[in-house]
Amino acid sequence: MTTSTIGRSADRRPARRAGFTLLELVLVMVIICTVLGMAAPSLRGFFASRQTIDAGAQIVALTQYARTEAASEGRGYRLNLDAETGKYWLTAQAGGAFAPLPAEIGRVFCLPEGTTARWDSTGEAASSGWISFYPDGRTEPADIRLTGRQGDAVRIVCSSPTEQFRAIASANDEL
Repeated sequence: MTTSTIGRSADRRPARRAGFTLLELVLVMVIICTVLGMAAPSLRGFFASRQTIDAGAQIVALTQYARTEAASEGRGYRLNLDAETGKYWLTAQAGGAFAPLPAEIGRVFCLPEGTTARWDSTGEAASSGWISFYPDGRTEPADIRLTGRQGDAVRIVCSSPTEQFRAIASANDEL
């Protein structure tokens, strides 16, 4: 014989919904914020050293552009570097003088804050403050050192007139 209760459910347990309570969510957020707060100071140095490496890569890209354009247009190009102000830019020969390029690539670039530039070579490029690119595909050998505020260094090197410029982050690693 079965008995039933009228108007009542046979299962008296309350239905439990799947999900998280507000307390659990707040606790997880506190843990995440604590971990990020401890990791943030170490990430600051990573991004600062990347800026120096990126500036070196940008200078190498400008040298490749200048060399290619000098050969294709049949006129001289220069990569100008003012080591005191940390500014660098391209100019092209127009008549007897060198003039800034009208395109975006001809704008004046600045090294990242705290980064210094130094000519490590003693050749013509170091004394003149620019690197010349000739219509026949040759360039002036040069050696430029960029040093970031945390001591990270990038060398931009071209050893002979027929070589490409390359950036070297340390003794053996090329960018």
